[in-house]
Amino acid sequence: MERVLVMGSSGSGKSTFARRLSEITGIPVVSLDALYWRPGWMPSDAKEFGRRVTDADCQPRWIMDGNYTSHGGGEMRRRVADCVIWFDLPRRTCMVGIITRIAASYGQVRPEMAPGCPEKIDAEFFRYVWTYRARQRPKLLKYFEGLRPDQALVCFTRRAQAERYLTDVASMAMQASVH
Repeated sequence: MERVLVMGSSGSGKSTFARRLSEITGIPVVSLDALYWRPGWMPSDAKEFGRRVTDADCQPRWIMDGNYTSHGGGEMRRRVADCVIWFDLPRRTCMVGIITRIAASYGQVRPEMAPGCPEKIDAEFFRYVWTYRARQRPKLLKYFEGLRPDQALVCFTRRAQAERYLTDVASMAMQASVH
């Protein structure tokens, strides 16, 4: 595991998982949100975003947190990744996740976010998460069709599965350091 895509709905736990996986493996995290957003929640120019993502893609090791499959080098990321971790959680779980996140960090810039983009209440964002399974999930399923047989696709439908996965990776890392 050298290049890992962590994908799924906002509020599913992608960023927390990516950060924890990085702590266990030592593989650096690349936040696509941090590459995409400019201060004041302004989107990047498509070419500028694509260039940033391509620069990140060229690194030998990364855990990339985020979707952005239709722009910003989505095809290249899929081609060079050796593992895709997909948080396919229920809408209710993701909605609770964003509400909890907003309550905990309102007005603050989260570590995985671009500078100048503090957590806020945003009706459009709530709608995005509410409709994610109907509108965005089919796009991810199509994206996953392009994976090769040598690329792992790990799907979590519950957060407990992600916790178990991290425990297993940590256990393997400890065993490898002993030998």
